[in-house]
Amino acid sequence: MKATALRRAFPAGLAFQTYEVGLLRPAAVLVAMEPDKGVWLTRRSARMAAHPGQVSFPGGRIELRDASVEAAALREAQEEVGLDPARVEVLGRMDDYVTGTGFHIAPVVALMPDGLGLSPAADEVEELFVLPFSTLLNPQYPVCRRVHGQIGMRKFWVWPHEDHVVWGATAEILYRLAMRLRGVA
Repeated sequence: MKATALRRAFPAGLAFQTYEVGLLRPAAVLVAMEPDKGVWLTRRSARMAAHPGQVSFPGGRIELRDASVEAAALREAQEEVGLDPARVEVLGRMDDYVTGTGFHIAPVVALMPDGLGLSPAADEVEELFVLPFSTLLNPQYPVCRRVHGQIGMRKFWVWPHEDHVVWGATAEILYRLAMRLRGVA
């Protein structure tokens, strides 16, 4: 997708749903899109205490020093993948997402310039990769999976990637992004 189409999908002042944080742990993620390429994702280091080895967006806990949700997402992306906040165009936010593990995630959508060099922090990020727009825009994806667990039947999205399993909160946020980019939401 071209930068103009990505900007059109997230017009200035686009409304988003936010929730009261309450006892949940507030977090922000950066949904960083590179025109003609796709959305940047990370595979968390196996040494991380929380969610080791899982695929995620750059992001993390919102701290008191963060001036805004957007500032938190940009700070975390700079710490995790070396993304210079001055080189990113923040397009807006998507609806907040609350996980079953107690996180309140605010997805911040941003446009990255073509070919921007990134350098993952080895202690946090095992790998940095792109989920292509061709996958996001393909109506066959994501695939809905069901699993029966302790709390009953649970449904979740899984996005295809030749080297990674993209599921959980990341897959749900990608689903919402795909619906917006497809003009469905």
